[in-house]
Amino acid sequence: MSSEHFKGKYEVELKYRVGAKTEFLQVLSSLPHEVMLLDNTETDWYFDTPEHSLGAQNKSVSIREMEPYGIKLWIVKGPEADRCEATNITDAKAAKSMLANMGYEPYLVMKKVRSIYFVGQYHITLDFLEGIGHFAEFAIMTDDEALLARYKGELEQLASQFGLTDGDLEHRSYRTLYQMQSTL
Repeated sequence: MSSEHFKGKYEVELKYRVGAKTEFLQVLSSLPHEVMLLDNTETDWYFDTPEHSLGAQNKSVSIREMEPYGIKLWIVKGPEADRCEATNITDAKAAKSMLANMGYEPYLVMKKVRSIYFVGQYHITLDFLEGIGHFAEFAIMTDDEALLARYKGELEQLASQFGLTDGDLEHRSYRTLYQMQSTL
């Protein structure tokens, strides 16, 4: 397992709805790959000011706890769609307290079951969100903004090996999907 897969200030990510998880896993098993984690439960706490000023700037701040693997992350996304930075933390409770002390409030807690695989330089994340469905994220992180378009094309090609097409793309964030589901 390589943490190099998650280094960089830009993330090229394509998210697809997956109709049949078993078929997806059959294709994956036919490709050379490494497993980072299987069926991990991730809980994300999203924070913003009471006025939702981060959301208005197309930014998000979250604290993620991954169990049973014990990984804890501080994640900042935006304002550009490809901008994503994450860092490991040792004490999620203290990080949430620090955010509260700075005036941020948790406005959403979201859970998902996640597996992460490495296929070459790319990582594939297979997620399940209760009541929403299965998704596959094909991604790579980089510090080189000039590579973003090339990586997008390569990720589309990799996704096509799984039978995924532009019609399967999901452009909404999990946060948006989760909020839509909770208002129904």
